[in-house]
Amino acid sequence: MNLRAALKLLLILLVLAIVVLIGYPYQARPQQTPRTIVADDFTKARPKPAKPRKTAGPAQSRKHYVPFTPLTQASGANALQVGLTVWKVERVVTTAFVAIGPGQWRWISKRVAADTRFNEGDLIRLSIESPRSGFLYVINRDLLSDGSYGATNLIFPDTDEDNRLEAGKLIDIPAEDQSPFRASPGAEQAGELLTILVTSTPLALPGADVPQSISPRQLLEWEQRWGGLAQRFELESGVGQLRTGAELEAASRRRARTLTRDDPPPQTIFLLNPRNNDGLLFNFVLSYVR
Repeated sequence: MNLRAALKLLLILLVLAIVVLIGYPYQARPQQTPRTIVADDFTKARPKPAKPRKTAGPAQSRKHYVPFTPLTQASGANALQVGLTVWKVERVVTTAFVAIGPGQWRWISKRVAADTRFNEGDLIRLSIESPRSGFLYVINRDLLSDGSYGATNLIFPDTDEDNRLEAGKLIDIPAEDQSPFRASPGAEQAGELLTILVTSTPLALPGADVPQSISPRQLLEWEQRWGGLAQRFELESGVGQLRTGAELEAASRRRARTLTRDDPPPQTIFLLNPRNNDGLLFNFVLSYVR
């Protein structure tokens, strides 16, 4: 090899080394992915309040959510959203004089995370909200310790329940004027697998009181049509907050009030990329401790 060829080879190797050294930090750096979403993304579909709440600044009023499942393409800009708040209903004794008098008891509802594990006897209520209009259906299956499932039953709605969802309106399961759900797991039961289904038009189901049996074939058809990737986010600092009067009114059968952008957002938000845009379906587990 002559001197000119040797110098040319050395120059090429030097250039390649520089490219590798410069590019390495960027190649080694993981792809940047948004780690939070803000409540505004969900509540912007609600109506504006008649009298906006005074705050110290926009940053203070923005509530953030953090992901509790691996980031997926469900977090994209076109993902659909459903809000869920799990309430633990408790009886508390008053320690100061209030309207009902000292030493009396009253019911309160506290927010809990969606992955809370409930003990036998715990009282539970769910609130569901959608930023876009639709019709809500909830299907229940016992989740057994060996990973199998019990019977498939539609538990909402029954013949006299309004299952229409719209921004700012809540649907409670069970309804506020009914007793909350009591955790009463069977000997081999690990939880309840709830399938949440929101469709743009009502489903053609026979009118009957719930629970109503749903065939595995029917459920599979719905899953194939409306299922898709889902990701769960939890509201920061939301766990433990008491239910507000506005939330109670927005969930009443009379639909006495619509939540505004200033009212509390859901505790849990599911982002979904369904296979069909005229509906969405995802599963959620109420877990038990034995």
